[in-house]
Amino acid sequence: MASRTFRQSFGLRWRRIWMPKLRRRALFLIGGVLVGLAAILMAYLAQTASAGFFAVERRLPLLPLVLTPAAFAGLAWLTRRFAPGAQGSGLPQVIAARQIDEFVDKAHLVSPRVAIGKVLLLNLGLAFGASTGREGPTAQVGAAIMLWLGRFAPHRQPGLLLAGAAAGVAAAFNAPLAGIVFGIEEMSRSFELRTSGLVLGTVIAAGMTSLALVGNYTYFGRSDIGMAFDGNLLWIPVVGVICGIFGGLFSAAIIAANRGLPGRLGRLIKAHPIAFAAGCGLLVAICGVASGGVVFGTSSEQATQILNGEQVTAWFAPLKFIATIATSVSGIPGGIFAPALSIGAGIASVLDPFTGMPVSALTIICMAAYLAAVLQAPITAFVIVTEMTGNQALILPAMLACFIASVVSKLICPEGIYHALAHQLLRKQPLAA
Repeated sequence: MASRTFRQSFGLRWRRIWMPKLRRRALFLIGGVLVGLAAILMAYLAQTASAGFFAVERRLPLLPLVLTPAAFAGLAWLTRRFAPGAQGSGLPQVIAARQIDEFVDKAHLVSPRVAIGKVLLLNLGLAFGASTGREGPTAQVGAAIMLWLGRFAPHRQPGLLLAGAAAGVAAAFNAPLAGIVFGIEEMSRSFELRTSGLVLGTVIAAGMTSLALVGNYTYFGRSDIGMAFDGNLLWIPVVGVICGIFGGLFSAAIIAANRGLPGRLGRLIKAHPIAFAAGCGLLVAICGVASGGVVFGTSSEQATQILNGEQVTAWFAPLKFIATIATSVSGIPGGIFAPALSIGAGIASVLDPFTGMPVSALTIICMAAYLAAVLQAPITAFVIVTEMTGNQALILPAMLACFIASVVSKLICPEGIYHALAHQLLRKQPLAA
């Protein structure tokens, strides 16, 4: 009798407590694997699309002046018509979706349909020269995968979107620690104790999937450069201020354009969004042709060259700055992570003749500081750059520059770019009745 009672009690406990917990953990782990696979696919597609564009651009360097504006207009129309939640980076959509209670309303911003549209339209943009990246879009796709998996859970699980976005960042950069920090600092702005273990598990699963299929690589190669404690350290605050100013201006410009410019110009843009996208594409094409083609795409190759001490055109940083803003406000899908890192590297190439610092060290610090200024997430910025370069020796200088850049950026742009854009989406988002 006692044995039967024990079995019944154990069975009841298993069904009510342990089985749901196991299913929940399995859901997050399976999601992590799927996000890792999606990140690898997106990296391959992005590389193929960019390679195709540059193969044509090298033979016909003036063709983008016609091709890129037409492509931007077509992509803006396709996005508005078939995938209205796929515009821009995708991270504002995830942040906004986390603040919506109804599952149906979340799907307007993060869903399989939006994810498919994001992947296709992002790569079409890269195939026609857009100054954009895949890392932010990978985070939105990761969140969409996790939200879709949530349909198979007995209850809607908290932390699905956070886990998917963090895993997407981790797998896109092959930087698991950066994904975790990004999820805490930027996506949630808090450490959610109830879901932290599940988020970590998802990030680890995505990272292990990427590691198993593409190996242990660093985005910009490995750098062991360090800095002596001498007069060069006095340049760190200067670098932080400069990157903070330009990062703040970058974010403020994108936020203002998405909010809607005042006056007649703003009314014209709102009335003719496709023509505006074509104008943005023309501006990108002009910057690309003027730079000899180096500001098209992510420009990660140019950032790597600067990191290795090679010379690029002195106009690389300002032209990349303009081209990335134009791409971001055009209404087509695309991220700002990789372009922001490239702009930071371009700032380093401009400052290099004046500082006397090792150019590799200066580049790492500028990339981290500029990204911190754009995101206003200093911890995420220096962790990402540290993992992407494999450099541990510059953590303290990079950390100082990042915090200074973030403070200066907030003086120009009080709210971080992703959260400001998310608030704009929430004001426009039609909610289910």
